[in-house]
This record gives sequence, C-alpha cells and structure tokens, in this order.
Amino acid sequence: MKKLALLLLAFIACAFAQAQIATNIYYVQFTDKNDSPYSIDAPEAFLSQRALDRRARLGIAIDEYDIPVNPQYLEAVANCGAELINPTKWLNGVTIRATNSAVIDAINALEFVETVRNCPNNPEAQLRKQQHMEKEMIPVQGDNMVRGYYGGGYTQITQLNADKLHEAGYQGEGMIIAILDGGFEGTDVHPCFDNMREEGRLLGVRDFVYTSTTVYSQSTHGTSCLSTMAAYVPQTFVGTAPKASYYLLHTEDGTQENIIEEYNWVSGAEYADSLGVDVTTTSLGYIDFDMSQWDHPFSHYDGHTAPMSIGAEIAASRGMICLNSAGNEGEGTCTLGIPADAEHILTIGAVDDQGERAYFSSVGPTYDGRIKPDVMAMGYGTYVASGNPNGWSGPYYNGSGTSFSTPVLAGAVTCLRQAYPDLSVQEFCDVVRQVSNRADHPDSYYGYGIPDFAAALSLLHVEDTFVQKEEIIMAYPNPAKGNVNIRLKEGYQAELAVYDVMGRQLYNYHFNGLNHTTLENYLNSLGSGVYFIRANSELGSQTLKLVLTK
Repeated sequence: MKKLALLLLAFIACAFAQAQIATNIYYVQFTDKNDSPYSIDAPEAFLSQRALDRRARLGIAIDEYDIPVNPQYLEAVANCGAELINPTKWLNGVTIRATNSAVIDAINALEFVETVRNCPNNPEAQLRKQQHMEKEMIPVQGDNMVRGYYGGGYTQITQLNADKLHEAGYQGEGMIIAILDGGFEGTDVHPCFDNMREEGRLLGVRDFVYTSTTVYSQSTHGTSCLSTMAAYVPQTFVGTAPKASYYLLHTEDGTQENIIEEYNWVSGAEYADSLGVDVTTTSLGYIDFDMSQWDHPFSHYDGHTAPMSIGAEIAASRGMICLNSAGNEGEGTCTLGIPADAEHILTIGAVDDQGERAYFSSVGPTYDGRIKPDVMAMGYGTYVASGNPNGWSGPYYNGSGTSFSTPVLAGAVTCLRQAYPDLSVQEFCDVVRQVSNRADHPDSYYGYGIPDFAAALSLLHVEDTFVQKEEIIMAYPNPAKGNVNIRLKEGYQAELAVYDVMGRQLYNYHFNGLNHTTLENYLNSLGSGVYFIRANSELGSQTLKLVLTK
C-alpha cells in the first residue's frame, strides 16, 4: 500500500512538473505582415520549384498566406527573451517558450503583437490520448493469411480496389506524401522500408516538437501508419503507395496534451506545402486540453474555428490533398477530433475486413451540418509494421484505429493523384466520394462509404476521353437531388447520347430544344450516380457531366 502511495505521489509530481513546464509555452499572434522582405512577386524565396509548379498546374495564385512571418517581428520577440519554437505563416504567429512573466509583458507591448496566448497542459487529457493510442498499438485478431504479392496487406488493399491502380501502372512513382505524426521509432531500421531507403525515396525528416535532428524516437505510431503505404516486401507486406516518396514530420508531443500541437501541425503542413508535397496524411485529433478556454466544444466543429482546422483548409487551398483520421471516440454527437471537421479535406473512418463500421470509429455531423467522415477504409485488424520488430508483436501485427485506415486510403489516393494530377482538390475529393459504395445514401457513420479506385479510374478516364469544345446544352440544377432540367442553346439542334461512368451508351435522342420533356423524363428515371451527356451539333461537340444524388 505504501509503495502504491509513493507511486501515486510520483505520478502527481510528474504531472505537476509537466503542467508547470507547459505553462511556459505560448502562442504569439501578429497583427500583420507589413514591411516584410518577402514578396508575392518573388515566391521562389519561400516556395520550392515543385510547389510553384503545382500552383501553376492547378491555377492557384500566390497570396498573402504564402508570405512568411515577418523576420523582424520574430527577431523582436526573441529579443524580449523568448525562445522561438515554430513560426506559422498561415496563421501569422509564432510559438515560443518563456519562463519570466516580464518577457510576456514585453512581447505584449510590441505594437505588431495582437495577443499572447498561454498554452497549458492537462495530464488527464494526455492520459486519455495515451490510452487511445495504446489501443491502436495492441495486436488484435486479424486475417494473417499471406496472399501473394501483397502478403498481409492483401485485404486492406483489395477492399479499395487499389491493386487495380497498381496494375494500371500507378504505384506512387514521382509523388510525395508527407506524414505528420507523433514519432517514427524503428522506421530507420525496419526491413519493410529498405526499398524506400535504398531508392532514395525517404526525402527528409523534420521535428516540429523538439526541433531536434531526428524523428526516430518517442513513438512507433508513425512507423506503423507509414508502413500501410510505404512497405515493400513482396509476399510479406506491400503498402498502398509502395513507390511514392516520403517526408516524415514530427508534430505530436507524446509526453503532453497541449494545444501547441495544433500549431505544430500547421507549421508542419506549411513546410510540406513549401516542398511541393502532393498528399498529406495525419492520424491525429484533438478535443480536450488543460483549461476550458482551449477545449473544443461542438460549436468549434464548423471547419473554420480550431487552429488546426483553419490550417487544414489553407493547406487544401494550396493544392495538397489532405487526409485526417476521424478519431476513435465511437458514437455520439460529433465525436470527431480536430481537424476532422475541415471542409475540404478527406476525413477517414474505419471499417473491418467485411466493410462494417468499426465500433470505435468517430462520427459526425459537423456543427454546420456537413457529413463527416467522408469515406472509410480498413482500420480494424489492419496489417501494419511494428516500430519495434524485436518486441512483443514481432515485425508485423494487426492493429485497429482510424489511425491506420487513414494512411491505407492516403496511399491509394496518392496513386490516383499520380494518374490525374491536374484535377482541383475539390474535383478530386468529389471523385473519391462519388465512387464510394454509399454515395447514394451517405450518413455520418459511414460517410460516402468505401471508395472503389477501379471505378475512379474508369470515371476519370471517361471524363478525360470526352473533351468539351463548345457549350451546346446546359443542365440545372447540377448536381440534382430531384428533377433535372435540360436547355439547348437557342436556335440549334443536337444529337445526344447518354453514357454511364463506365463509358457505356444508355440512350440516344434528337434534341431540338422544344422536345425537352421526353429527355428530362428519361434523365429523371435514372438512379443516383454520375452520367455524361454528349451533344453533337453544327456548333461542335460537348460532353456534360451530370450528377444525380437521389
């Protein structure tokens, strides 16, 4: 009993010490970016050529968000006696450490400082997070049968038809994925990553927590997540993007739960953007912090309030496809973890090998009524690599959590992005939702369901084949939940053909603009899905995509 009491005292003392240390962390919000040495007209000073190429390809302009934090502001904060941690240009601020209240007073007095926010820690919140992460790392019973080329990863890949992407020649070559996580212990030695290292596809690492030179410590969580994409040991384990290149970014502090980690993530996403990363995947989420002022109540889940959600939206606006885990809080009223509420990212829930929702997978909707999660992937009994190959689980095990469903899907998304790099983020994510098995009846438990990447290839191939040359016909509303109306350009006639997403012709019709009722009746008889109406007239040809969501 005495020993137990001593252990409890030790725990309390440690927790108190952590809390004391965490109170030395602050976020400084600046008012502007005035008098910056950086300019929108010279983006090569802060964006790589690959990042600039992506912007040009997608028609995304360089704007104020891209301008780095004014270095003079950072220097002034440091001169007040603070230790700079990570600046964030998207939020226009910097995280700092300071041990003297006089330092904070001096920073507050700077004319270009809007606020200085204390970021305290809660050992209880951290304990809850550790418990969730530990559950994901505990082996569960899974399908361990080795099936040919993909080995233990067979089920989670074929459930998405991601193997069809590989067969079509898309394995992630030339694509870059950034994984933002809590640590990558064992990644530097695990044999499933030998091929990635030998081919020079591990492009770099960066620590946004301790600003150290390594990320190979603190947690094996990132290692297991990475393996679902990058593993390449044929007949043993092959991931969903086995030939992609990777950056490993450490943003999650495994020793404490602090809103500073949201700011870490934003800085990490900015870094990924500046490098020209194509896809980011994050298996993290935040709900509760030390002080109630930092907690995320339901009203925060609107996609535009929490720091990390704001950052995720900006990341998507830069042209990156961003995936985030829904969370492991199970059912309830919006049990998502921030930034799973962000509108223009893909939020991923978990299913088992039969496609049934895992009991722990978090649900929506968001505060503003949007469906989340977006789509699902295998996150129960997922085959992953262990960050400690010689430990209790051996080199591989079956783990459970949306932490694993997210990178499984991220790898497939990357291979599809390789095939179609010119789609906007919105168009691309819409395709992923459209080809999912519940697209005609989405809900806040399954989202749009499990994507079929073979169908995605077919859909995009059809769109690519039918080239629009002239506006001849119009459909409204589009997408249509009820009846759709078709209008022909005045004074013309057209020969129409209706196709499904597989390119099969369903219907022929001579349209003179007056006989629209027959055509509309036919279109309104179709079930939910994506259709193409091809029109040929003396004006030329046009293919119109029509989305029906009944």
